[in-house]
Amino acid sequence: MTSRNLRLRRLRRATSALSARKRGAQQPKVVALGGGMGLSASLAALRRITGDLTAVVTVADDGGSSGRLREELGVLPPGDLRKALAALCGDDDWGQTWAQVIQHRFQSKGDLHEHAVGNLLIVALWEQLGDHVQALDLVGKLLGAHGRVLPMSAVPLELQALVRGHDPARPDDVDTVRGQATVALTPGEVQSVHLVPNDPPAVPEAVEAVLDADWVVLGPGSWFSSVIPHLLVPELLDALVVTKARKVLSLNLAPQPGETDGFSPQRHLEVLGRHAPKLALDVVLADEAAVPDREPLAEAAKRLGAAVELAPVASPDGVPIHDPELLAAAYDRIFRMHGRIGPWR
Repeated sequence: MTSRNLRLRRLRRATSALSARKRGAQQPKVVALGGGMGLSASLAALRRITGDLTAVVTVADDGGSSGRLREELGVLPPGDLRKALAALCGDDDWGQTWAQVIQHRFQSKGDLHEHAVGNLLIVALWEQLGDHVQALDLVGKLLGAHGRVLPMSAVPLELQALVRGHDPARPDDVDTVRGQATVALTPGEVQSVHLVPNDPPAVPEAVEAVLDADWVVLGPGSWFSSVIPHLLVPELLDALVVTKARKVLSLNLAPQPGETDGFSPQRHLEVLGRHAPKLALDVVLADEAAVPDREPLAEAAKRLGAAVELAPVASPDGVPIHDPELLAAAYDRIFRMHGRIGPWR
């Protein structure tokens, strides 16, 4: 057995012990910000180490089932909220069954084609209850979710980006690209992003969760369309700046085609810093195999006030996805090693 595999086995054993600690000890209040599969990866890990977990989810999606529901009904895009709820489902039969149900997509030749069951359920409850937060709490209760899911804003948002070379025929021109789905797939180089409206209201419960947290986790995920948008909601950014919670930024395992092609790990930090220059971090977490040169990353992290923690958090099978148990072990170690603002409440 290689030394890496031996270390992975030890980390997995340590993660198995986290659940017992979670049941018997005070737990940190953790808020995770993001969207899509990146946030799902964090939530699948974090639910293993704390029972006091809140996901704050971006609401700028305009593609697929979410985009169709948003256009037809004028609602928040439910897709990333659904994925977060599925990630918070337990590993028992109840949790896994419901996770599969809400993720199920219809296949047909009619209007239901590619609609996700969870999207329809969430939107139906929004219409019935007239309250985004109450409806999501009710879905979470039905699923037995190990945490709470909140939208970052109560109004649908449009993501716009300044992109150099969006049109390959004009590689040096900078164009405004509209829509999260289009930004995510642009062949050009994203320079910056902003939201429309540019001063969206934050969901009050999301702001309160950040202010009351022990730890805030940002990333991993699509950098310009899932991670940075949280920093473009003024009330949410203000809460992130003034909260006493410690903040950890989790980097992606590899550049994302379209959004961050060619990005080094440190460039991710530089881009984030340009969008939120007042935001300080405490820890930057990265997979050790994804950082060929630690020094530039450490320097970029230091400019944000953060230390770098390298850990094996990728799936051992070589697929560039986070392993939930390894990521849980990394988060748990960071929470314990980098202090707390007081006893876990």
